[in-house]
Amino acid sequence: MEREQFKSRLGFILISAGCAIGLGNVWRFPYIVGEYGGAAFIVLYLLFLIGFGVPIMVTEFAVGRASRHSTGRAFDILEPKGSKWHIFKWVSFIGLYMLMMFYTTVAGWMLAYVPEMAMTDLAGATAAGMGEAFDNMLASPVELVFWMIVTCLASLAICSLGLQKGVERITKVLMIGLLLLIVVLVVRSLTLDGAAAGIAFYLMPDFSNLFSSPAGFSEALFAAMGQAFFTLSIGIGSMEIFGSYIDKKYALTGEAVRIAGLDTFVAITTGLIIFPACFAFGVAPDSGPGLVFVTLPAVFAQMPLGNVWATLFFILMSFAAVSTVIAVFEGILAFWMDNWGMSRKRAVAINCVLIPLLSLPCALGFNVWAGFEIPGLGNIQAIEDFLVSNNFLILGSLIFVLFCTSKRGWGWSNFLAEANEGQGMKFPAWLRGWMRFGVPALILVIFVSGWLPLIQTWISG
Repeated sequence: MEREQFKSRLGFILISAGCAIGLGNVWRFPYIVGEYGGAAFIVLYLLFLIGFGVPIMVTEFAVGRASRHSTGRAFDILEPKGSKWHIFKWVSFIGLYMLMMFYTTVAGWMLAYVPEMAMTDLAGATAAGMGEAFDNMLASPVELVFWMIVTCLASLAICSLGLQKGVERITKVLMIGLLLLIVVLVVRSLTLDGAAAGIAFYLMPDFSNLFSSPAGFSEALFAAMGQAFFTLSIGIGSMEIFGSYIDKKYALTGEAVRIAGLDTFVAITTGLIIFPACFAFGVAPDSGPGLVFVTLPAVFAQMPLGNVWATLFFILMSFAAVSTVIAVFEGILAFWMDNWGMSRKRAVAINCVLIPLLSLPCALGFNVWAGFEIPGLGNIQAIEDFLVSNNFLILGSLIFVLFCTSKRGWGWSNFLAEANEGQGMKFPAWLRGWMRFGVPALILVIFVSGWLPLIQTWISG
C-alpha cells in the first residue's frame, strides 16, 4: 500500500508544531522565564533549543522519512542485520500510550471549561471561588470520564478520516485558530491598565536572578535545558511518524527549526497574555496549573466582557491540547497499521476501546482512586507524567541519537544524507562529535537530575 503523505508543507509544520504545543507552553514556560531572569533565561533556553532540542528532532524526522514507517517498523528497516535496535519500538509503543493516558484527561479539562466559562456568571468571581469550582470538577468521576471520552472519540474520529482529509485538514484549522486567538488575547492583555508592569516582569532581563549564586545559575541552567528538551515532544516517536509522511523536497534541519520556532513563539506570546493580565489586576502569577484554571478565570472576571475573554482563552487551550492528542493518536494508529499490517479503520476501532480504558486510571485518580499515591510523586497523573517526561522521552531521545550516530546503528553517514536531502538548511557535518558525545551526555544529565530529588525523598522518608 502506498505511503500517505502530507498535502502541503504547511500541514506538516503545523501538525508537528501542534504535537509539541501543549499545557507546558501556556503556564510553565512563562512562569519559569519570569522566575529565572526574564529575557536572560530566554537566551539560555534558545541556546539549548538550537543546540540540543532541534538536533534530536532532526534524528526523529530522518528515521521516519528514510524508513517511510512509524516506530513500529522503522528500526527493523534501517538497523544493521542482526542488531536489536528494533526492540525500542515497544518502548515507543508503551510511551505513546502512557502519554495519552493522562493527556486525554487534561485535554478534557480544557474542553469542559469552554462551556463552563461561557455559561458561568463571572461577575464578582474570586480565585477562591474558582478554585472550589475546579476542585469540584476534579472530584466528579462522571464529569472527568465524560470529557476524557469526548476527547478520545472526537480525536479518533478525526484520525479515522486519514492523514490529509482528517489529521492534516483539522489540525491546520486548530493551529491557525490557536495562533489567531493568541494574537487577539495578547492585544487585549497588553491594552489593560497596569499591563506594563507585567511586561517588565516577563521580558526585562534580570541577571541578578540568573547569576546571584552558582546554585542559582545551575538551577536556571537545568530549567532551560529541561524546557528545551520537553517542549518539542521528542523521544517516543510522536515526531518520527510525521517524518515518515513528508517528501524529500526539503532538508530536515530547516523544517525542525521552523517547528521549534513556532512552538517557542506560542510559549513566549502566551506569557504576554498571562503576565500583563495578572499584574493589571494584582494577581500573583506563580500558581502553576492553578494559574490556568483558578487564577486566570478570576482575572478575566475583572475585565469587561470577562466571559468572552475567558471562553476564548479556553478555546485556545483546547486547540493546543486537542492538536497534541490528534498528533499522538496518529502515531499510535500508524504503529498498529505498520507493525500488524491492519487497516486504519480497524486500528481506530481497536483504539476507540483501548485508549479510553487506559485513560480511566488518571481520570479516576483525582476522585475514586485519589488515595493511591507514590511518595515523592503524588497521584496517578503525576506518576504517569513522571514516567513519560523523566523516562520515556529522555531515554527514547538517547536511542534516536545513538542510532543515528553509532557505527553499530544506522550510522552518521546515512543520517546526514537523509537529513540533508532536499532544499534548505543543512545539518552541519562537523557536529558529529557533539551529536555522538555532547548530546547523549546532556540527555543523561537531565535523566539523573529528574531522578535525584525523588531518590532523596525516598531516602529521607
